[in-house]
Amino acid sequence: MDEQTIARGMQALSLLDEDIAAAFKELGPPSPRSRPAGFETFLSTIVGQQLSTKVAAIIMQRLINLMGSVTPARLIEIEDQALRDVGLSWRKVEYVKRLANAIITNSLDIESLSDLSDEEAIIEIMQLKGFGRWSAEIYLIFSLNRQDIFPADDLGILLGLAKLKGLTEKPTPKQARQMVEHWQGWRSVGSLFLWQYYHQPK
Repeated sequence: MDEQTIARGMQALSLLDEDIAAAFKELGPPSPRSRPAGFETFLSTIVGQQLSTKVAAIIMQRLINLMGSVTPARLIEIEDQALRDVGLSWRKVEYVKRLANAIITNSLDIESLSDLSDEEAIIEIMQLKGFGRWSAEIYLIFSLNRQDIFPADDLGILLGLAKLKGLTEKPTPKQARQMVEHWQGWRSVGSLFLWQYYHQPK
């Protein structure tokens, strides 16, 4: 999402939620964040699972160097042990090979995801081994620029919402979704703001 979209979203959310309005005056809008749509972003999602951002970036760069050309066909050619040697776990080796094969066989058409509704695209992505709802929702927000996605399984989102609403403990994902129903239409922007708000000092 670009700055204009975020600005419109924050203005709308400020009218819908007084807590957002107050925090927005203090912090201003969240920064734009995006990732290119396509195979490399799916690949980096697998690489980054359960790793720090720094470690994931190192392993991803090693993988890119190993591949040379970052394509599904090239990944299929690489021996499993070589993928393990750059830092992927055996499970992630399985996941990236399954991803590449899904694209090659056209059981996953990444380009067609943009033609699907939010829920249809999420379900399509979740058919991939290693991709849960959170991974799919993150792809929709940052790569497909969908404006009404709320990744309620994200810990930062839940803690940010608890902080925003003055709760003593974080809500469950189900509770969080109910709490932001009135943000409908701009829940992706609201999610960006919650991430920003959570990381601000008290």
